[in-house]
Amino acid sequence: MDWSLLGCGANGHVTFAPDEPELRGRLNVTAREGAAWRCLRCGTFVIGEPTSSGPVSAAPRVRRGKELRSAFILRLFAVERFLRAIVFGALAIAIWRFSLSRLSIEAAYDQMLPAVRSLLRELGFNVNHNRLLGLIQHAFKLNPHTLGLLALAAGAYAVIEIIEAVGLWLLKRWGEYFAMIATSIGIPYEIYDLTAKVTWLRLLAFTINVALVVYLVVTKRLFGVRGGKKAYEARLRSASILQAEIDALAAEEATRAEEAAQADEAAQVEKTAQAGGPAQAGKTAQAEEAAQPGGLAQAAPGTHRSEAGQPRPARAPAQPERPATAQTADRTDQPGGMPAPG
Repeated sequence: MDWSLLGCGANGHVTFAPDEPELRGRLNVTAREGAAWRCLRCGTFVIGEPTSSGPVSAAPRVRRGKELRSAFILRLFAVERFLRAIVFGALAIAIWRFSLSRLSIEAAYDQMLPAVRSLLRELGFNVNHNRLLGLIQHAFKLNPHTLGLLALAAGAYAVIEIIEAVGLWLLKRWGEYFAMIATSIGIPYEIYDLTAKVTWLRLLAFTINVALVVYLVVTKRLFGVRGGKKAYEARLRSASILQAEIDALAAEEATRAEEAAQADEAAQVEKTAQAGGPAQAGKTAQAEEAAQPGGLAQAAPGTHRSEAGQPRPARAPAQPERPATAQTADRTDQPGGMPAPG
């Protein structure tokens, strides 16, 4: 069952137009029929004007999904508490009025007792062991002070049930705590009653009270159970359509800011490189050349580098000229040579 759609079917859609332009654009679309706004409960787009508008802080808090189901269950418990309050309130009024006019009631009872006894006999009841008549006769023996205390106790219990019912019906956090504590206090007495005698009414009341205590502690995370109030509120925020759009918008803005910062950093690096000019370019070329394997220091022996940086052969050293007499002697010593003139 889709509780969100059920809630919109029962109470109508809830649309909201925030004042913030970017967030406003995420919650509405333009259709052929006109502007449509997204329902904060069921998530569908609804044609027509929004039900409310204003800053995002003034947006209505909408229960949806599991929270709607929880609200339905708590209000069932609230109705049961209201019924208890009515019963015990009526009992308190009856005891109080009985204590004020006990003598007249007792006289009327004595006058009507023969007719009541004959009626019970015809219905097949044993008059001598009838529990109801025994309780009435016992009540006549109580003094006014005791009856006043009984009326006060019944009235106090009725007031407690009314407070529980109001807190649960309004779905307030304090009402959940109050109902849990007040119900837990009465459970030991109910267990004692069941040990004395088991009746369907006592068993039903005990089952309802235990179910209420367990449900409140587990689902509402009271007293720090399952992360406590922080975890409970975080779950409510995660289920909110408006909060999801706010988080998505914040994530997009963070991404754009990061991309802008990266672009500014790249532009700054490029600007620094251009500011160095040709000298910086020459230094960069020399650094790249030195980084090549071998570099200038490992050039082959007997070679030089040209302006282009390529090795070239070294020029052979010049031979010293010899004297003319030595050259002539060399030719005379050769076979068939001519003697030198005298």
